Amino acid sequence: MSAPSPQFEMPAGACDCHMHFYAADTPSAPGGPPVPGHFDLAQYRALQARLGLQRVVVVQPNAYQFEHRVTRAALRELGNAARGVAYVRPETSDAAFAMLTAEGVRAARIFELPYGACGFDDMAAVMERAHSFGWHANVQLDGRQLPDREAALRALPGNFVIDHIGKFLEPVTLDHPAFVSLLRLLDTGRCWVKLSAPYEVSKTGAPRYEDVGQLARRLVQHAPERMLWASNWPHPSEPIGAKPDDADLLHLLLDWAPSEARRRAILVDNPARLYGFA
Repeated sequence: MSAPSPQFEMPAGACDCHMHFYAADTPSAPGGPPVPGHFDLAQYRALQARLGLQRVVVVQPNAYQFEHRVTRAALRELGNAARGVAYVRPETSDAAFAMLTAEGVRAARIFELPYGACGFDDMAAVMERAHSFGWHANVQLDGRQLPDREAALRALPGNFVIDHIGKFLEPVTLDHPAFVSLLRLLDTGRCWVKLSAPYEVSKTGAPRYEDVGQLARRLVQHAPERMLWASNWPHPSEPIGAKPDDADLLHLLLDWAPSEARRRAILVDNPARLYGFA
C-alpha cells in the first residue's frame, strides 16, 4: 500500500501501543480463536515506516493464549524499541516472570470477553504477582460493565490500562453511567486508556466513527496525560479485504486531539512514561 499524504508531522519516538503478531505455522492454542493469517515483523516494519512509528507495544494474541513463542520472538528482534503485554497465571513462576520482563514485557493481559485466557476471576491474584515485577494490568472488557468492575479495578496495585476507548460493545452517550465510571477511574491517576479500534464497536462507521469518536474526544479533554494511541494491527476481528486503513485510524487523532502538543503527548510522552522507553 502506498504511503498516505501526511496530515500531521509524526514526532520522533511515536509509539503504537497495541498490535499483534501471528505466524501461519503456529496454530492457535486450545481455547483460542483461529489464527487470522500470517502477520510478521517485516510486514509490521513496513507499516511503521509508512506511518512514521518508531516504538511498539506487542500484545499477546488470544489465539495463542499462554503460548508466547511468536510474541517473544518479535520482542527479541525489536529490542529496546518494543515492550510487551503477556498472559500469565497466578501460579506462573518467578523465573518465568523474570524472563518475560527481561524480554520487554511490562503488563499482564486481562480479557473479560470471549477467548480471554485470563479474566477478572484471576486478575487480583495475577496482579499481586505481576506488580512486584513492575508490570501493570492491561484490561479489555465490554465497557458497559465498568460500573460493576470499578471497585475491582480501583483495588489493583499500580497502573491499569483500558483498551479501545473502553470498548463499549454498544456505544454509549457521554452521560451514560458506564462512561462516567471510566472518567472516575481516570481520576484515580492510575488509569490509562488506549485510543484505538473504534471500528470494532462503532454503529455510525467510517470514516469518523462519530459515536465512538465523541467518547475519545471527551477522554482526551479529561486526562490527556494518560491517553495512548494504538493501531490494533492487523485488526484480527476484521476479515481480509475489509480491514481499516491504518493511516486513516492514525489521522483520527486530528479530530480527537487537535492540539499538536496533545498529539505528541499521546504518541510519545505518555507511552514513554508508562512503558519505560528512554
